[in-house]
Amino acid sequence: MAAAAADRRRAVLLILPAALLLVVFLAVPYLNILAISFRNPGQGTPYAPGWTLANYGRFLTSDLYQGQMLNTLWIGLVTTFATLVIGLPVAFQLARADLRLRGLCYGIVLSPLLVGIVIRSYGWTILLGNNGVINRGLIGAGLIERPLPLMYNSLGIIIALTHVFLPFMILPIMSAVQSIDPALSAAARSLGAGRVTVIRRVLLPLAMPGIQAGCILVFVLSLSSYVTPALIGGLRVKTMAVTVVDALLDTFQWPLGAALALILSAVGALIVVIFARLTRLKWKG
Repeated sequence: MAAAAADRRRAVLLILPAALLLVVFLAVPYLNILAISFRNPGQGTPYAPGWTLANYGRFLTSDLYQGQMLNTLWIGLVTTFATLVIGLPVAFQLARADLRLRGLCYGIVLSPLLVGIVIRSYGWTILLGNNGVINRGLIGAGLIERPLPLMYNSLGIIIALTHVFLPFMILPIMSAVQSIDPALSAAARSLGAGRVTVIRRVLLPLAMPGIQAGCILVFVLSLSSYVTPALIGGLRVKTMAVTVVDALLDTFQWPLGAALALILSAVGALIVVIFARLTRLKWKG
């Protein structure tokens, strides 16, 4: 009994530093935001005395905020799907590549992370603008007569976010594929399975933990992204993250901004939980 109690005390002491970090840097800020979201809006101050539900009511009764939420979710889902379609074959190829080639390709995949997101987003404004590299190239080749609308819309935001968050999809999938025994694919082929069948029935189910992790990472990062939607979308496309920052800094409505931020977090968390549950059931099946 004494030994068991000592083990429990040792386990508590080991967990205590991480628990304190979570409480100080995660739980306390969230509780503070939650409290602010129920405060009355102030005049020249972050909030006024008193408590109210009006900040959440503004979202529930506003077609503008609800439309921005739906557009934000749409951008996040499409970005996640695009990164999955592009990143899945890249991850499989990297996991099975020669060791030297893998190191080179691994560096190429990680290289965009060495550049700040502001610089990468500005780079996409140069590429996607009406007088940008893409439109000038297409017009010069005679493929189009007028510039394509690639900026200040959801399409431009999705293209830029796909590039920004692609490494977060590739790396978890590649790690999962590397843990798969190559003998399983060889065994499936020896039993008459074709390449497509091996990928669909063997590799994809075993790589599902990495696919799940990559999709969750990209979706959450896309929902909370501010810099890229603000630069690529401009004033024409407002995501919830941009609206929250505007409420906090431009109009100085901290209670409204806190309420919108918590609603975005709750909706995103609900979608992640549903996705994780469905993929886990599919994976077990």
